[in-house]
Formats: sequence, structure tokens, C-alpha cells
Amino acid sequence: MQEQPLVILKQFWGYSEFRGSQEDIIQNVMANRDTIALLPTGGGKSICYQVPALARDGICIVISPLVALIQDQISGLKDKGIKCTALLGGMSFEEVDHVLDNCIYGNYKFLYLSPERLQQELVQDRIKQMPVNCIAIDEAHCISVWGQDFRPAYLKCSILRALHPTTPIVALTATATEQVIVDIKNALDLTHVNLYKDSFARKNIAFSVVQAEDTYFQMVSSINSVSNSTIVYTRTRKSTLQIQNYLQQKGITVQSYHGGLTQTEKKERLNLWLTNKVKVMVATNAFGMGIDKADVGLVIHFHLPDSLENYFQEAGRAGRNGLPAKAILYINAETIARTQKQFIDQLPTIAFLKLLFRKVCSYLQIAYGEGSGEEFGINLNEFSLLYKLNPGMVYNGLRMLDQNAIIQLQQQSVQRTIIQFTANKYKVFDWLEANPSLATVTQTILRTYGGVFEFETHINPNLIAKKNNSPLKKIENCLTRLKMDGLISYNAKQEDLTLRFLVPREDDLTINSFADKVAKLNETKIQKLKQMIAYAVNSRVCRQQFLLRYFGETSEPCGTCDICLKQVKSKPLKPEIIFHLSKQPLSSRELSLVVAGNPEQILGELRELLEDGTLTLSTDNRYHINGK
Repeated sequence: MQEQPLVILKQFWGYSEFRGSQEDIIQNVMANRDTIALLPTGGGKSICYQVPALARDGICIVISPLVALIQDQISGLKDKGIKCTALLGGMSFEEVDHVLDNCIYGNYKFLYLSPERLQQELVQDRIKQMPVNCIAIDEAHCISVWGQDFRPAYLKCSILRALHPTTPIVALTATATEQVIVDIKNALDLTHVNLYKDSFARKNIAFSVVQAEDTYFQMVSSINSVSNSTIVYTRTRKSTLQIQNYLQQKGITVQSYHGGLTQTEKKERLNLWLTNKVKVMVATNAFGMGIDKADVGLVIHFHLPDSLENYFQEAGRAGRNGLPAKAILYINAETIARTQKQFIDQLPTIAFLKLLFRKVCSYLQIAYGEGSGEEFGINLNEFSLLYKLNPGMVYNGLRMLDQNAIIQLQQQSVQRTIIQFTANKYKVFDWLEANPSLATVTQTILRTYGGVFEFETHINPNLIAKKNNSPLKKIENCLTRLKMDGLISYNAKQEDLTLRFLVPREDDLTINSFADKVAKLNETKIQKLKQMIAYAVNSRVCRQQFLLRYFGETSEPCGTCDICLKQVKSKPLKPEIIFHLSKQPLSSRELSLVVAGNPEQILGELRELLEDGTLTLSTDNRYHINGK
């Protein structure tokens, strides 16, 4: 049975018409033709495979690289009453077996999984038995070494063609250059494929790069200039907190979002921002994937992003409602040089990866030949400090291990509780009789976790609390008391990274399996940073033209970016600057409050006045008229 796409769209999404190339892509898929879909951020990529999958009998297989993206898609589909499921890290054999059986016999419409999970023989055997009506390769740029976030496991997704040779494949991405498109075609064996590409132009976004002497002051001014929601992107967790505190001091409602938060904290903070209870979200670049908030009026990049792909995707979260919006990147010569040095210094070499892998295995007490399928947690800073390693380089090294299917890495803050009963059972039973108020909790732990007398055991205090219908604090108090009375060893660790080993520990052999790719991956990252810097220091080409040219598209000047506005004859500010300085010396910040012009124009004219000797700059960063 086949339903009309527009009926499906209206029923589940509430829209009465498709956007851009969506309808053409859907019709192509429903005609059983292979498709590459290049749609900009916010262009509705998921609808392009979800609608045809729902319109026909059978299940859609979706390959996606990130757990967070999979969870977001699953949550959205379930909210619409659509049967869907996923194969996630940490599932037991029985759980995987159950999910796959449901997909064969349970009338499920979507199965989401990672490219690494697809390589398992069990998974391939069961997918072959499924009535697959569509194969979707999301974030398809991960196929190419030239793409953002290359993952070698994506190169093996062509196995789906062998399992279901007549099923249409749709590859979707928001960030693909011409070289990446060629790689997608070749890797997925798409010999007869139709390419659909919507313009990446975001005509309602005014892009600008601001060379700011006082970035914090400029940021507050920019945030106060818009009434809608704002995102401030920054490179580190530490800077998210610094910026959050500064904005709070200025009376701006703000929250921060980064990988060190628990899932509950992330959900609470995101909800405050989505419901406009806070205006500004200060975040690392993990923020925004799968989040559709239409009324973002401003996106600020406080630090230089790693690539034009990342920058364009993040800046593109502004103005999804079609109204005018701004995307501002703050730079200065010092920060560019520092960012470039730090970036290159923190790229992992083969020697460092071998060292890191051995240290991680030692830290987690994984024996040689063991570890495959096991999940562990670490605290990045604690681990780095213990082994005297640079945290940035450690994280980049772990990401490369993740890219190359050695581990599955996930950023999430969790408290892992490890206990072992060190007293014998008779002493424990005596203690239970003497402490009846804590007996129920202790007995629940003993019933839930077998082997807790023999081994150090990870326990879930939240699960114990739920089983006992007790507050979490009571469980923590019970564990503390058991430790104080000498019955257990008890260690509660705050961890911010979860590592699931996909292969056994084989030390140097493990790293040698992908060593030939390391230099190429690092060189690609360096080239992408250089392209980002070229965009930032560019002073002649329209910002929108520069970005679109990178993605293989031509356009007219936008007329709204800082470059275009400079080319419009603007009122000279020098007379007004000299007028105010004739009264008293002023800093650039103070001048921006009294001179009627944009801060960057003021700075430009101040530089010219310094160069021609009209002004001098004192040690307290105030401008003086020469001779006064």
C-alpha cells in the first residue's frame, strides 16, 4: 500500500506543503531511484526519507554517526506515534536480538544504527530478512576523508546495497563540497543517482566578522541589539561558564550547555531556552544538533571555529523563521595566531595515539586481548592530570579512536558508583539486624547486583532509589554508612566521557590498523582551519559569496554583510571622533558610546588617525589628540 506524501506530511508534521527540493527528493525515492540530497541546515533533511518510508509498507534503515542525533530522531518520531527503534552502544546480545526481531516481525517503520554497528554479522543477517523500503545515510559527508568528521566505518555502508540491491538509497548532508559528493557516489556504489541541491544561501542572515579590542563589551552590545533568542558558541567548557557569569552580571538571562553536564541538566537548560525563559545559550559546538528553534535572532562565535562547515552549520541556526538575523564572528590577530598554534599542537600523532591507547587501557584495567563490547567512563581532566597529558590532545586522540571504530565516544556527565562488600555475609546480616532503617536499601542492592561480594561492581543509585521508592539521598547515606562501618568499599566518580570498546586491546597493533590515515586526517583538519582563517581575515569578498563559493555555489553580493556595508559610502566619523577627543581622552569602548557609527568602523578610523599621527594611544588604552 502506498499513501500520498502530502497526506503523510499533513498527518504527522502538520505542514500543508513541502519546502525547497523536499517533494522532488521524496518522489525520486518513491520511484526506487538512488538520491543524494544536499540541503542546508534547517532544510528538513529527515523528512526526505521519513515521508517515503511512512508512505509505503516496510521499514527504513537509517545510518547515523552520533548517539545524540539518533536519540533525538527516535524521540521526535515516537512523539508522533510512529513505531521506531535503535541499536545503541551498551545493549546486551539479548537486547540487540529483541530489537532486530521487532524490526522483522513487529511492523516497525524505522531502525536507526551507527555505521560501526552495521558491521556486525548478526545485524547484517537480520537486516537481510527485513522488508526494507528505504536506506538513508544521514550525515553522508562522513564518508569522505575530505568531509567534516570523516568516519572510515561509513565506507562500509555499501554492504546495505548488497543486502537489498533493489532498495533505494538516499544520502543526506548539509555540508558537502564537490569532492565529497564524488566520494559519496563512489563509496555507496551510486552509479545511477539523482542529485538534488537546494541553495545554501541564507539571505536573511547578515554575516559579519568583527575585529574587537573588547570582545565582552561588543558581545553585550550585540545581544542587546536583538530581541530574539541568541546562541554564543565557544571552544571550551571553561569559557562557557566565564561568558555565562559575565552576561548574568550585565542583567542578561543566560544558561550554558556543554559536555560536562548530566542529561537531566542538559534537558532542563535546553527547555529554559526553548521556552524563552532565558534569552542566551552559551555553548560548545555540541549544542544545536537536532534542535529546531525558529526565532534565533543572533548567533555569535566568540572563538574561531575549526572549519567553514562547522561555522556555516552553527551560524545557520539563526533566522530559521525567515526573519532578518545576524551571525557575528569575533576575531583579532592574537587570537587567530593562538588558535592556530593550539589547534596544530593538539593534533594527535601516531606515537601519541599509541601512548594514549595504552594509558587508557591501563587506567581502565583492560587486559591485553580483552575489552571488546565493554563500556567504561573516565573523567577527562582527572585522567590527563594523572598521566601528565594535555587534555585537548587527549580528547582529540579519543575522537580519532572513535572516528576509526576503535571505541565509541560519548560526552555525557555521569556519576558512576562502584562498590564491593568487603565484610563476610555473616557480618553483613548482623549489621542488617542492627540497622533496620537501612536494611531494605541494602537488601535491594544485594538482590539487584550478583557478585557484589566477589567483585567491584558498578551500581545505579537511581535504580535502587526507584526500586525502594526512596529519595536518592537516602541511598547515598546508606552507602556512606556501609563504608564507615567497614562493610563495603565505595567510590563515587564523576565522569564526563563514556568509552565503549569496539575491538579488543592489542596496543600498537590496534593503532597500526588505521595509522596510514592519521597524517591525511590531520592534514585535512589543518587545511579546513586555514580556510576558516581565510574567511575571517577576508576584507574584500562578500561573506555570503565566500561561504557559498566554498560549497560550489555562485551568488550575487548579499548587501547585508560587513564587507558589503563597507562598500556603501558611509558617513565619515573622523570629525566626530576628534570632536569628542578634543574634550578628553577616551577609550574605543567609550567612543563607541558617543559616536554614531558601528564599532568596527570606529576602530578602522581610529587606526587611520593613529597612522597619520593625528592621535596617540596611551598605556591605559585611551586615545589622545597629538599635542594635547
